[in-house]
Parts: sequence; structure tokens; C-alpha cells
Amino acid sequence: MASAVDSLPIVGNHPQAEVRSCDTTSLPVCLTAQQFIRWHAVVAVVFLLIGGIGALLLALTRWPAVHLLDAEWYYRILTLHGLNMLIFWILSFEIAVLYFAGTVLLNTRLASKWAAYVCFGMMLVGSVMVDITIMGGKADVLMTSYVPLMATPWFYLGIIILAVGALIGVFNFLATIYIAKRDHTYEGSVPLVVFGATAAAIIAVGTLLHGAVVMIPTWLWSMGVISEIDPSWYRITWWGLGHMSQQVNVCAMVSIWYLLGTLTVGAKPLNQAVCRGAFVLYILFINLASAHHLLVDPGVGAGWKIWNTSYAMYLAVLASMIHGFTVPASIEVAMRGKGFTRGMFGWLAAAPWSNPGFSGFFLSLIIFGFGGGITGVVLGTQQINIMAHNTLRIPGHFHVTVVGGTTLAFMALTYYVVPLIFQRDFYAKTLCRLQPYVFGGGITLMAVGMSFAGSYGVPRRHWDIEFTGGQFAVGFDAGAHAMLGIMGVGAVIAVIGLLMYVLLVVAAVFFGPRIAGQAMPPWHEEPARPADAVTDQSEEHKTPGTLVLAIVFLAAFAVYYFANWMWLADVWEVR
Repeated sequence: MASAVDSLPIVGNHPQAEVRSCDTTSLPVCLTAQQFIRWHAVVAVVFLLIGGIGALLLALTRWPAVHLLDAEWYYRILTLHGLNMLIFWILSFEIAVLYFAGTVLLNTRLASKWAAYVCFGMMLVGSVMVDITIMGGKADVLMTSYVPLMATPWFYLGIIILAVGALIGVFNFLATIYIAKRDHTYEGSVPLVVFGATAAAIIAVGTLLHGAVVMIPTWLWSMGVISEIDPSWYRITWWGLGHMSQQVNVCAMVSIWYLLGTLTVGAKPLNQAVCRGAFVLYILFINLASAHHLLVDPGVGAGWKIWNTSYAMYLAVLASMIHGFTVPASIEVAMRGKGFTRGMFGWLAAAPWSNPGFSGFFLSLIIFGFGGGITGVVLGTQQINIMAHNTLRIPGHFHVTVVGGTTLAFMALTYYVVPLIFQRDFYAKTLCRLQPYVFGGGITLMAVGMSFAGSYGVPRRHWDIEFTGGQFAVGFDAGAHAMLGIMGVGAVIAVIGLLMYVLLVVAAVFFGPRIAGQAMPPWHEEPARPADAVTDQSEEHKTPGTLVLAIVFLAAFAVYYFANWMWLADVWEVR
């Protein structure tokens, strides 16, 4: 005898009772997936807040004029900040993105509700275990937790539980794609956003497996089951977790760029095959970027180091340059198609800059490309990296990639996630529109201060650059102090932008006006088509503005690259 569920109409491949139609996009939303998207998103914002508070305390300590924390609490908060911002916040949000891409965009159900429960529970428990252990003073070992420094076993166990939970979530996403393919819930190839999310999931599997390989023996060592852990082996294996996790972020971020381009201006990728090929290049080559952390390690050979800081890196960079061109070019084509064809940048001036979804994603693109992309290629070069790696230039780089790029893109997506998935509207929309500019501007200012302070030789991770109380007078000149001041001011502005985001999201999610049954209120009004709009289809599909932006980018890269080699020549003088 058929059950009541079996007798219900089927939408996609799930009973009608388990799906709703989005009132804005008309896309089917799996209610099970919606539940877990909500949970992961809320938890992610909580970890972002914890990491942001830590960021402010750290910046006010590295700023010599303030020097807020003592040494013990500085390294404790540094450990807390790194794990919450780079792992807990981003990984939790990415699982929500995977569930959305795998179900809503493919018109299918989530593969396993119970696997989703286990994933969420393990990730939450593991993250909370780690944070409690750190704040209890039992794990002042920084995010890298290099041996022979030893934390309490609960620290390593928490990371293991988190990693296993996230791995279950990734496999649940991959199983969801399989079900959609099996049940023919979509036609042709998967959408580009889903393809990019799948690339992120594939990289995540390797990342999390590296975490298991390195953390399980370290956990046993902390309990005395294993007598010792080889530091060289630990470093090499750990960076398969530490740096590869950031490449998961890159894939997820780029996928969100494409999604927000469509949601905000109706943009479509210029060439699906080229964009998908770029994601494949990420899978094959971007993981090897971790080599720049190991250039002075004797455990890997010179050939491996040279290959990964040259040819392999160039192929990964090629992928980013493809996306860096196709994303703004798709925006230009969409805006020109609406009639904004006047001049080189009329399309950009007419873009919906009052829409935080658009402004956040486009600022993410610019900050990541000009800030993270240029510095990343230069700092990944073997000779320059050896000179700069242990300075503040490295944190300056990854704050514009992971924070100015990935975090800002995730924030931008939230302005659509809350109305479409939580079915709530935002309060204080003027503040919503302002928030991406405050956060993006603060992060850029902070990263500039970090990078130039590093150029003066200011070390990374160091509590007191003045070495107060030392037997010899050690310090840095006024230029370094000025740059650290800029870093501190930028950090304060960025944290204000972060707090704006958290408060706006919390207010909307828990107290915002319900909009179930009605379309999402638009963030901007579509501008009127210009009276002198060109109707020639060939004119609408030209991208001269994006081409100019690409040339400016390449010129900036050439100048920065040349300046670094000049600096290297001054350090390694050749007579």
C-alpha cells in the first residue's frame, strides 16, 4: 500500500510536501536543504563575529602606539582569530553554498537528511571544542599548531571532528549531484555555479584528507600514544590542509561571483567551456601554491620547489585571470544589452552600486584581483618569497584574498540568502547599502598598511616589534610605524563594517519582516534605458571597458613585479 508521501505530486524528484517554489525566482527549494542552509549560515556568522573581535584586538596590539594585549593573550587571540576566520566561518558558509547549489539549482532533493544532521552537529561540536580549549589557555599554538609545540588533546580532537563533519557534508553534496543526474532533474550540463561548487568540493576532499592525515597522529602524540611527531613531516602535510583550504575558498568565491552577476544584472558567462576549463585548472594546479610556505624546508627538493613556484603557479594564475576577465565582461555585456553603451565605462557607472549584492561582489572582485592576485603571484616567486615570507607582507596578501575577496563575496550573497532562503527582509537598508564599502575599504587600508610595514621588515606573528626590555636597541623607523598605524585604522574600519553586517543579518534573520508568499523586495530600481541607446547587437556584445581594466591590471602587476625585483637586487647586491 502506497504511503501518503508516495501519493503526493512529484516536483523534480521529491514529493511536493518537501519542496516550495521560490516566490522571486520560481526555483524549487528543497525544504530539508533550506533548513540546513539556514543553520550553517547562522553558525557561520557567529564564528565570523568571534574572529572579527579577535582581529580588532590583534590589530590594536600590533599597532605599537596602542599595544593592547600582553604576549600570552596576543598569541591566544591569534590562534582564535585564525581558526574562526579562516576555517570555521568560511567552511560553515561554504557547506550552505554547496547545499544550495546542489539542490535549488538542480531541482533535486538533498541526498541524505541524516548525513546533513551529522555534518552540522560534528562541525558545530568540533568548532566549539576548539574555541573553548583556546580560551582556556590550553592551545596557544597558533592556527598552524607546528610541533613540537603541543596543545591539549581536545584541541586536535575538535579539529578532527570538524574536518570529518565537513567531509560528510561535501560527500552529501556530491551524492546530491549524482541523484540529480540519475533522475534527470536538469537538462544538459550542470549550471556553471554548480560546476564551480563541485570544483570546490573536489579540492575540499583532498584538503580535509590532509587534515586527517596530519591531525590524527598529532592527537595521539598529545595523548602520549605516539612518542614524537617529525616537525618536517608535519609542516609539509599540514600545508596540504592550511593552504588548500584557501583554494576551496577561491572556487566558492568565483562561483558566487557568477551567481551574483546573474542575480543583480542578469549577466551570463561569455563562454561556458572556457570558464569550466578555468575551474579544472584550479583542481589540477592551485593546490600546489602551498609550496611557497616550504621554500626553506629541507624535506622537499629544489626541483619540486621550482616547479611549483613557476610553471604550476602560472597555470593556476591563468585560471584566475580567465575568471577575472569573464566576470566583469559578463557584467559589461549585460549592461550594454540594456542600452548603456555610451563611452568606455558608461555600463559601469550605470551598474546598481546601491545594491549591496552587486557592490559587495564587484568590490570583492577588484580587491581580490588587484590586491590578492598581484601580490600572490609576486610573493609566490621563489626568490622574492624567501625575502618576504616571514614579514607582514604575507598577512597583507591573504587578508585581501580571504577577507577582501572571499568574506566580502559571502557577505554580498547574504543580502540575497536572507530574503530568498530565510524569507525575511532587512531593516536599515541604507546601512546595508553602505556596509560593503565600509568593510571593503577598511580591509584594503589594513592590508596596505600590513604590506608596506612588511616591506620595512616588520615580522609577522610577532607580539612586540620594539623588543622592549632587550639588551640591544632594536626597532623600526618612522615609516614602519606609520604603516602599522594605517593598518590599525584600517582594521578598526573593517571591524565596524563587520559588526554592521552581523547586526543587520541577525536583525533580519530573527526579527525581520516576513516575506513568505511574496517576491523579494528589490535592492535597486532598474535604470531607464537611455534615449540614445544603441540597438546594434554587435555593439552590445563588445567589452572595451573590461579590456581596459585588464590592461590596467597587467600594467599594475608589471610595475609591482619590477619593483620587487629591484628590491631583491638591493638586498642581494651583485658586483
